[in-house]
Amino acid sequence: MGQLEHKPPVKLAVFDFDGTSISGNSPVLLVGHLIRHCMLRPTVSLRIGFWAFAYKFRLPQNESWVRSLVFTAFEGKPQREVDDYLMKFYDEVIAPRFRSQADKAMAKLQEQGCEVMVVSATWEPIVVRAMQFHPFTCQLSTSMKIDEQGCYTREVDGIPVEGEEKIKVVKRWADARYGEGNWTLEHAFGDHHSDRPLLEAAHFAHAVTPDAPLARTAKENGWEVLDWD
Repeated sequence: MGQLEHKPPVKLAVFDFDGTSISGNSPVLLVGHLIRHCMLRPTVSLRIGFWAFAYKFRLPQNESWVRSLVFTAFEGKPQREVDDYLMKFYDEVIAPRFRSQADKAMAKLQEQGCEVMVVSATWEPIVVRAMQFHPFTCQLSTSMKIDEQGCYTREVDGIPVEGEEKIKVVKRWADARYGEGNWTLEHAFGDHHSDRPLLEAAHFAHAVTPDAPLARTAKENGWEVLDWD
């Protein structure tokens, strides 16, 4: 009997979205967009503003709570209608912000045989739309619950894909798709200190225009620092 062919593990290259693949933060841009179009109540906008202030100073935050506030703009609306709105928002606001350096890095890693994916705390329709135009083939992002009538609720489906949750969802997804032990996290790209767990798990970590805490961590660990601004 011939020996079974041993396949090498699948190599993953994982990119953060906001501040890494794009310039700026898509949830913040979406909030501004909704406010300009009078789709958020003033009291809701104020509460989101307080959350953003606390987030800036790295105070403990409830990621699900703020996403619930934002989705008061879409609560009770059909999923298809909201998804189309978010995809149009991507086309009009986010698409010009997609970094050419991210495109080049993704394409190069694909050529090297990596499975390129985006992992993000932003909402799924935004990343799905980006995937139609850029060289990544998988995405893991935050989704919201749908009710029995096929309409959006304001409740996060699971946990927002933020911080430590990023590496957890990558592991669950890759174990299910390839089998435990049959994949490696080869490259990870992130810009924010909350991306540390993802970058620490990769063979090659890349800090993209990092904030001050991540820049310090990158220097301590000898990670590559990329200036994509």
